[in-house]
Amino acid sequence: MPNTVTETPSSGKAAPGEAFPGEAAERRRRWWSGRPDWSGYLAVVWSALYGAAALYWALGGDGYPFERVHEDRSSGSILEPSRAEAVAPVLAVFCALGVVAGLLMLRNLGAGRVRKALLAYGWGAGVALTLLIPDYSMLGLLAFSPALLVFVFTGVPGPQDMGDILYWHRGNLIIVFIGGLLWVAATLAYQRRTNGQCAYCGRAPHGPGGWTDPVRLRTWGRRAVYLAVLSTLPYDITRIAWYFGHPLGITDAFLKEMRDTPGMLEMGLALGVVSTLGSLLMHGLVARWGEVWPRWVWWKKGRTIHPATAVVPAGLVAVVLIPGGLMAVRGFESASWGITGPAVLWAVWGVALGAATYLYHLRRRGVCRSCGQG
Repeated sequence: MPNTVTETPSSGKAAPGEAFPGEAAERRRRWWSGRPDWSGYLAVVWSALYGAAALYWALGGDGYPFERVHEDRSSGSILEPSRAEAVAPVLAVFCALGVVAGLLMLRNLGAGRVRKALLAYGWGAGVALTLLIPDYSMLGLLAFSPALLVFVFTGVPGPQDMGDILYWHRGNLIIVFIGGLLWVAATLAYQRRTNGQCAYCGRAPHGPGGWTDPVRLRTWGRRAVYLAVLSTLPYDITRIAWYFGHPLGITDAFLKEMRDTPGMLEMGLALGVVSTLGSLLMHGLVARWGEVWPRWVWWKKGRTIHPATAVVPAGLVAVVLIPGGLMAVRGFESASWGITGPAVLWAVWGVALGAATYLYHLRRRGVCRSCGQG
């Protein structure tokens, strides 16, 4: 007797009021495959809105996010502290150019020097907004995201509230960071379209080169993972040493101050442990258990891991590590090298992890739904 639950009409159409099981997943895939287009539109919208805000600040409006404020509500941005009358007009012009450049990119206009100028603006905007202007805020929010989700319902322990964590100067950097990601995606799509490549996967019509050989990709990926792991060790070692009473890279007075501050040493230890666990997870980018769910994930063991399951979180961590490392470079002091010195290597960690993630993506990607190559 046929299974009436799973059987579908012979015409290939779903019954009235029903949908095929994979229809929702297919819609999600179509939405994601359209990112070369919608990322460009969103980059233009972001530039228009942030440019309007910058113009408002330039004309004397309140809320300029890079002004000098109390230390508890400041950020470590490279633009802070600065005066609105000096920086806001530059931001307004920068965003106005972004609107023009974005519209030209969406129409695939530009050749020769014009194309080079558009690419220079797009990549420059992406790097500046994602890596140079932000501080460690995105990294901190990512690391403490589980606790923040709990705080939304329970409130922040002690005299603080959520406003003391997500204040405007920090929130602005999140907005800037998102704008940078949009510009990276929009510029990458424009570069591919105008270079004869598939805008979705980046493959050229003549096929991949020899450097995309899976064996070579795994070899280089393994080297990138090893470099990433080595770059985490100084941070892990110093934070664990402080917890057990060893002032490695800091003064005795600073260690005593941390002891006298409730939860400070415990927080450092927790971050060190999280960093260590992260370095272990990075091995999944080159190990078998990064492609097939291992036995200790019993509810999925033996199933193939979708590449996005590793690429999305690893890529996000790689991107947020770099601005945190660059901030540490700006604040480095040799007398207390244990505070910011290990964090300088976050930039190395981010670059190495990003390279390993990209190589994993190239090795695991399948047939492109847009161009059919693969």
